[in-house]
Amino acid sequence: MKKLYVGNLSFGTTEASLTAAFAAHGTVHSAVIVQDRDTGRSRGFGFVEMEDGADDAIAKMNGTELDGRTLTVNEARPRAERGGGGGGGRRDRRW
Repeated sequence: MKKLYVGNLSFGTTEASLTAAFAAHGTVHSAVIVQDRDTGRSRGFGFVEMEDGADDAIAKMNGTELDGRTLTVNEARPRAERGGGGGGGRRDRRW
């Protein structure tokens, strides 16, 4: 199974329409559009997991138009390790 990054999505694109677009090239396991945590609005990119046909989908979908936007499609890179927590500090600082 391969995970594909799909960028430059229209704010009107749904997970169902993304699935349908990629299903023409192979078996889609899942399609997720990343949403802003605060507003719930699309962030303009998503991921499609394909059981087969991923290489064909990259070749044929990259640079094509979906919902009025030209897609960027490539194999997703592993998520970068992010540091924990951050911020904060002691509350009882005395200067």
